[in-house]
Amino acid sequence: MPENRPRRPRSDGQSDRRGGNRSGADQRPRGRATSQGKPAGRSSGRPDRKPSGRPPRREYDEAPRSDVQRAYDGPEIPEEITGKELDRGVAAALRSLPEKLALRVARHLVAAGMLMDSDPKQAYQHTQAALARAGRLAVVREAVGEAAYAAGEYSEALSQLKAAKRMNGAWDYLAIMADCERALGRPDRALALIKGASLEKLSPASLAEVRIVEAGARRDRGEMDAALRILESAPLMSKTREPWLARLRYAYADALAADGQLTDAVTWFHRTEAVDASEATDAGARAAEVERQLESGS
Repeated sequence: MPENRPRRPRSDGQSDRRGGNRSGADQRPRGRATSQGKPAGRSSGRPDRKPSGRPPRREYDEAPRSDVQRAYDGPEIPEEITGKELDRGVAAALRSLPEKLALRVARHLVAAGMLMDSDPKQAYQHTQAALARAGRLAVVREAVGEAAYAAGEYSEALSQLKAAKRMNGAWDYLAIMADCERALGRPDRALALIKGASLEKLSPASLAEVRIVEAGARRDRGEMDAALRILESAPLMSKTREPWLARLRYAYADALAADGQLTDAVTWFHRTEAVDASEATDAGARAAEVERQLESGS
């Protein structure tokens, strides 16, 4: 997995297809014979019906679910998830679906969001179930791409996010798309994707993530000077307290350390720690590690 993985930009109606045992046909004769050997209730002049030659119907067990059917069903959704927890924008996009279908898709998406960090594989399975029901919606494609990325399914993530981009024209997931290219060993494609994007439409947080990935792609190519210039052109000294600033500073400190500029790296790891209120990075530990390197002269 590439370093400095970008933060994810954002956090069905049909009932499950059921199958049960079918009751077998009654194996008894259609009519009970009388003492004269004729079926009761029939005209005495009507000939008896000949056997059809088909074997009698029997009860059978339900066939195992195929991979496609299991993907459609998705994991079990906890009863406490109602679907109303969904982000308003995503919920609005689901209104084009029939009510029951929209509810099922919403519940799968909520479950995926809850599991994204703790169990990304199962989160991905939930989004697959949503995709099977509402694949024509960009918000569903985005959810699948985001979950696939978290689960390490980089090719699938890239495919789904590109599909969403074709549907809605948004660049919100540019950083993740470019990072997928890096993870697939294609830093040149990551850089080309960023170069062709409309960066002016991105929020400060999304733009910071793009710069982190862009610098990472340059490092993949062995272009450390270019990586440092990209990060130095970003708003490292911003006054914001948003999480993206800590991630941006951390990426810069890490690049400095990789380039052997240990004194400057310590400074920036400490500056990262100062704005990392949620402790999303290990900046403090990295600062201590680099300081030990400086003391030992290694």
